Amino acid sequence: MSRWEDMKKDELERQFSPSQWSHRMSADDVIKAHVTALKEGTERARGLAQTLLNVPYGEGEGEKLDVYVPTTTSLDVPLVIYLHGGYWQFLSKDESGFMAVPLVHKGVVVVAVGYDIAPKGNMDVMVSQVRRSVVSVIQQYSHISGLYLCGHSAGAHLAAMILSTDWSQYNVTPQIRGAFLVSGIYDLLPILSTYVNEPLKMTEEVALRNSPSQLVPQLKLSSSNCDIVVAMAQTDSPEFRKQSEDYYKALESTGGLKVTLEDVPNTDHFNIIEQLVDGDYHLTQLLLKMMGKS
Repeated sequence: MSRWEDMKKDELERQFSPSQWSHRMSADDVIKAHVTALKEGTERARGLAQTLLNVPYGEGEGEKLDVYVPTTTSLDVPLVIYLHGGYWQFLSKDESGFMAVPLVHKGVVVVAVGYDIAPKGNMDVMVSQVRRSVVSVIQQYSHISGLYLCGHSAGAHLAAMILSTDWSQYNVTPQIRGAFLVSGIYDLLPILSTYVNEPLKMTEEVALRNSPSQLVPQLKLSSSNCDIVVAMAQTDSPEFRKQSEDYYKALESTGGLKVTLEDVPNTDHFNIIEQLVDGDYHLTQLLLKMMGKS
């Protein structure tokens, strides 16, 4: 695979258009099916869990959380924060509760985070928001037994940025035990010249300071005790897969981090995360095992 700098613009756009790479259905259909799957899973979760919807974590209108609480008397209650995908410009927390379906049965709290997608929010704003959402969660839920992150696509980028936070400017240092980074983008430079950046309007400077690939030393300082799973779909585009492979290698080569690369068979960019609605799915099982809930 040639470096992205050498690619023609239309090929670069195709590489960063995940819907072009699904073998299950056409590009338009796979996106429609994805939204439907997330919405249906979230509706199921709202029927199974006690829910606290639109809980503020900041002053902004978009700074809200949805909390899915299990009916449990156990004191061992882990909490997973989910950060939705949508290329920082689509989707919302409102269809992001689906992974609570198998997890609430196991006594796990799921929190879906809302953030100001573009064009309302820019990259610096979104990163700041998700970091503050984590601070708010651990202040509101100080009794949890462990804090975990899960992010998909753009949400995996935001989760990696959380792991790479210098918490000295916050009044708390979250102890994040585990993170699932699913089909993410960790180097933002290749997307600067693509359609993805049109509403984001990132400069090279903004892209660099918000690229987890540039922040591995800070991640090592902040998140050395975190169990990190970098997951990629079998039919993600070559450039998407390279993003996961390169980020995994960067984390692994720094030494002292617990990081694994999961190449999930029979998945594309969309159903790799949709299937977290299923308790028997490989990534659900991995997450439950990590939390001691399998």
